[in-house]
Amino acid sequence: MSNKEIKEFTRKLEDGLQIAEKRMLEEKALRGEDIIVSSDGKTIERIPAKQLL
Repeated sequence: MSNKEIKEFTRKLEDGLQIAEKRMLEEKALRGEDIIVSSDGKTIERIPAKQLL
């Protein structure tokens, strides 16, 4: 793969991941579910999915 092809593949992959994350949040928000997050790898926090949209 050329450098240009790698950049294009990476861009498409990132776009797809953003779409998947948004769909997941929307589905969880409809069901009233929380998302579990950890920003520092130590502290675990529950956040309502609706709050992240």
